[in-house]
Amino acid sequence: MSDAIKHECGIALIRLRKPLQYYIDKYGSPLYAVKKLYLLMEKQHNRGQDGAGVANIKLDVSPGWRYISRYRSVKTQPILDIFSKLERKFEKCRKEAGEKFNDAQWLQENCAFTGEAWIGHLRYGTHGGNKVENCHPMLRQNNWRSRNLVLAGNFNMTNLDELFNTLVKIGQHPKEKVDTVTVLEKIGHFLDEENQKIFDEYKNQLNNQQITERIEEELDLGRVLQRSCKDFDGGYAMVGMTGYGASFVARDPAGIRPAYYYADDEVIVAASEKPAIKTAFNVEYQEILEVQPGHALIVDKQGNYDQHKIREPLEKKSCSFERIYFSRGSDPDIYHERKQLGRLLVPQVLEAINFDLKHTVFSYIPNTAETAYLGMMEGLEEYLANRRKEVFIEEKPHVDSKEEILNFRPRVEKLVLKDAKLRTFITDDDHRDDLVAHVYDTTYEVIKKHQDTLVVIDDSIVRGTTLEVSILNMLMRLQPKKIVIVSSAPQIRFPDCYGIDMSRMKDFIAFRAVMKLLQEQDMGLLVDQVYRKCLTATNTQVNHVKELYAPFKYREISHKIAEMISSRYDGIGVEVIYQTVDNLNKACPSHLGDWYFTGDYPTPGGNKVVNRAFVNYMEGKTVRAY
Repeated sequence: MSDAIKHECGIALIRLRKPLQYYIDKYGSPLYAVKKLYLLMEKQHNRGQDGAGVANIKLDVSPGWRYISRYRSVKTQPILDIFSKLERKFEKCRKEAGEKFNDAQWLQENCAFTGEAWIGHLRYGTHGGNKVENCHPMLRQNNWRSRNLVLAGNFNMTNLDELFNTLVKIGQHPKEKVDTVTVLEKIGHFLDEENQKIFDEYKNQLNNQQITERIEEELDLGRVLQRSCKDFDGGYAMVGMTGYGASFVARDPAGIRPAYYYADDEVIVAASEKPAIKTAFNVEYQEILEVQPGHALIVDKQGNYDQHKIREPLEKKSCSFERIYFSRGSDPDIYHERKQLGRLLVPQVLEAINFDLKHTVFSYIPNTAETAYLGMMEGLEEYLANRRKEVFIEEKPHVDSKEEILNFRPRVEKLVLKDAKLRTFITDDDHRDDLVAHVYDTTYEVIKKHQDTLVVIDDSIVRGTTLEVSILNMLMRLQPKKIVIVSSAPQIRFPDCYGIDMSRMKDFIAFRAVMKLLQEQDMGLLVDQVYRKCLTATNTQVNHVKELYAPFKYREISHKIAEMISSRYDGIGVEVIYQTVDNLNKACPSHLGDWYFTGDYPTPGGNKVVNRAFVNYMEGKTVRAY
């Protein structure tokens, strides 16, 4: 993606199913889980740049001994910062312990972060400052071990106001009005109630110490999550641990946010992405399973696990942007889907270049678009194979010689190079563009000036700013006859509210193009009508902003986008091609969450957010809409 946006957080969970001594004896180190968690988090580093955190819980620790440990960081390299601290801590323990460093009991009594249950989190902040207090995991502490809660998540809630008010009505006084705190306190409230229910059941039969043990044996974490999550509206994948060691991974009913897990007789592990689990534990892909929408993977104190339904599942709308851009392309399914996205664009590309492959050079905007580029090139090879079949087998006439057709290959070059060393240190908009224009470099003298068409594929075009200011400026210097910019994703028309930082309408080049078209065609009345509908909207099942796009064909909007991004340049034609939604769904048939492109939100809260986002736009407010 040429326009950088903040997106989704990453989660990780590790639960050792055997005593720590087992891993010391088998793997020769007490750091088995630490090393695995480090790999899980580093392999999801694409999901978090603002901060990171880890938490650890020891099982069956005697009263008076610390059993919960946590580190969080907002340093430039937060994962490295956290695990460097852990390394120093363990090195200190090693010196103190001597031979006892391989004694699990000594370690758990004398060294933090030697417990059996771990969670990790990578933060991409969409709300709040970049402070360590905003980093997960979050803690809700209590002297009763079973009332302690550690929580980390990849989520945004669209109904934060309602959830906050619910907490106030039940008598709480939340310290902040943010979804992280609200979710933590909501789950914590019902965890308290479940504790109290079991306590009341046994208070006349057992002493308090016995009741504590009974609570940890009988506490129904599935019921806690059912009651907690019943009125959540948003996309979420959350990992949590109780103080006594039971843990969970909970997923939203539409499966918007991803969550996967693997289990064997030694470990249970969960993460936001399959490749992280594959790399860290060297298991087969088919052994990595999906946490089902509306379900929670719950691991009890003894290490037994199962999926429990906590919400009635909705139609599955897994985020398609995960497949296009956010998740690692090393996942074999995502890799093939991205190639298919490129392949499906070939008919539009051929039409744009008037089928003149001889005078067309193909490239991509690094680096995430490379896989779609490979698919596009495979599609062009298939096209050429069919042309050869027409000439050699079906003996259809052709203007070129048979030898020329037989030997022809599409012209491919690496034209766009990002200068990773260049930093745009000037922050004011008036002077920053000049530096932005030089963030990308190009390879010169590989195209024929004024004769060749350039086709450059990007995985998605959100704001169009980098494309307009930097990439087109660079490509224009090559003096081609025409430039065709291809997006493997459809037009991004609507905000996200489920974990990706795309919530302001004015940020979308497609929306700005539509507003220009409406202005040019004197359709201000429609804009006013939609504004009034959004302003007074009470039906959260309706996205009124869709009406603004309805008068225009898909290509009209693409044409206007091309006009807008190339307005500062003269003499060279620019065309923009977007993936169609139909082809997106063909390429990613199991991930049909396409609300960014269609406005069809999987929850009522999504419609509320898009209507509010348009009101904010009309009123000149730059705040996010949820």
